[in-house]
Amino acid sequence: DRNQRREKMSSLRKTVARRLVQVKNETAMLTTFNEVDMKPIMDIRTKYKDKFKEKHEVGLGFMSFFTKACTVALQEWPAVNAMIDGNDIVFNDFCDVSIAVSSPKGLVVPVIRNAEQLTLDGIEKEVIRLAKKARDGKLSIEEMTGGTFTITNGGVFGSMMSTPIINAPQSAILGMHNIVQRPVAINGQVEIRPMMYLALSYDHRIIDGRESVSFLVRVKELLEDPMRLLLGV
Repeated sequence: DRNQRREKMSSLRKTVARRLVQVKNETAMLTTFNEVDMKPIMDIRTKYKDKFKEKHEVGLGFMSFFTKACTVALQEWPAVNAMIDGNDIVFNDFCDVSIAVSSPKGLVVPVIRNAEQLTLDGIEKEVIRLAKKARDGKLSIEEMTGGTFTITNGGVFGSMMSTPIINAPQSAILGMHNIVQRPVAINGQVEIRPMMYLALSYDHRIIDGRESVSFLVRVKELLEDPMRLLLGV
């Protein structure tokens, strides 16, 4: 059999396609990579997940740690949280973090407003609320616009490495990937650790290499020593 079928692109798919091509044509996009040892976060989740769920009525996932780490790094490297508007650079003193979510109609990016002010449980509750609305097709335009930075997690589908594309008019996007047990050198000894590759795609017109690399290193530091997130250091 050599059958074909044709169907109209949805309005969402057409809009996303148009914006992606626009981003590729109008930005100087580069991607920098790093890796993070997920063992410290996994140990915290194992130790406290039941108490966390009992107190906050929500699970303790990876997204809250990543979002919190990004908000800290965004405030230290404000260009990553900025955007270009004509001949101006607009800097934001707040972190409205867009979270890429796969919905029945395609990829959507609802926004967690003022994520820098939220606790871990507050972030988890927002992620669950927005993801549910995305799956049910009930997200409003307001809930999907106005973000200053995006996080996407291809790891849930098994992606080892990718170069995520910027969510315009933002200037950067962080890509999370799957966690793989790999041998790494720890204090001169080879150990098997749960490792994740991170990718930061950024607009080189506004973000220099020093800023992009330093931002990603800071995220890595915070994730590998989660107490720094709780202590704010």
